[in-house]
Amino acid sequence: MKLTKLPLIAIATLAIAGALGYGLRDKPVAPAATFTTLDGRPIVLDELRGKVVLVNFWATTCPACIREMPGMAETYNRHKDRGFEIVAVAMSFDSPSHVANFVRMRQPPFPVALDVDGEHARTFGNVRATPTSFIIGKDGRVLERKLGELDFVKLNALLDRELS
Repeated sequence: MKLTKLPLIAIATLAIAGALGYGLRDKPVAPAATFTTLDGRPIVLDELRGKVVLVNFWATTCPACIREMPGMAETYNRHKDRGFEIVAVAMSFDSPSHVANFVRMRQPPFPVALDVDGEHARTFGNVRATPTSFIIGKDGRVLERKLGELDFVKLNALLDRELS
């Protein structure tokens, strides 16, 4: 009986070690980027180290992007004083005038940048679909990449954990 349990214990131990190793693996470092906001202000991603940053690629023609904006504003307002930042990056196919009109009408509390030539989308791994979000930890490493609408319950739980 003891001999048959030994292989099971070994397999369970290897599975646990593998899961721990997978969870502790190095996360990629976010690419170096300097975003330019609608009002011409630069946002240097490396200068935001020490904060948790959400970089959200979106478009005014994307219904899912528009739906998630109120949740992003609420999440930003909830966590901004604890070291959270959002940079909403409008895709290169989005007209700068449409983006400016959206910002004027909706007045998001976080900065909105233009990716006029698509450089930022390429730098972040050829982002093509919107919304696509990157959650970057205080150390500058990508904690999560999310294609599609954000799950704000999960995002707030992650922020509570990372900002504590």
